[in-house]
Amino acid sequence: MHYAAEGGGAGGFTPILMIALLFGVMYFMMIRPQQKRRREAEAMQSALSPDDEVVTIGGLYGTVTGVEDDSVLLEVAPGVQARFARPAIARVVTRAELPSEATAEEPGAGAVKD
Repeated sequence: MHYAAEGGGAGGFTPILMIALLFGVMYFMMIRPQQKRRREAEAMQSALSPDDEVVTIGGLYGTVTGVEDDSVLLEVAPGVQARFARPAIARVVTRAELPSEATAEEPGAGAVKD
C-alpha cells in the first residue's frame, strides 16, 4: 500500500497534461482555422457590389443588382430578381470592373489603324 501512495503524485499530473495538450491541439487544428474562414467570408460578403457574379450556398448563380444592410438582390435570370441574406452568398465568381480599370487600358488599344 505504501507504493501506491508514492506513485499517485506523479501519475496524477500526466492525465491533466494530456487533457491540456488535447485542448491545445483542438484549438490550433479546428477552432482557429474555422475562425479565420469565418472572418474571410464576412469580409467577402461585406465587399459585395453591383455587377459581381456570385454563387449562393444553395448553388444558385446570380449577378448582384442591389446591396442593402443585411440582404443582397440577385438577378438569377434575365428579368428575374431574388433577395438573399448576405450570409447566403458562398463565394464571388467574378468581381465587377471598376470604372478606373476600364479606362486604364493601353492608350490607343481601341483605335483602328489604316
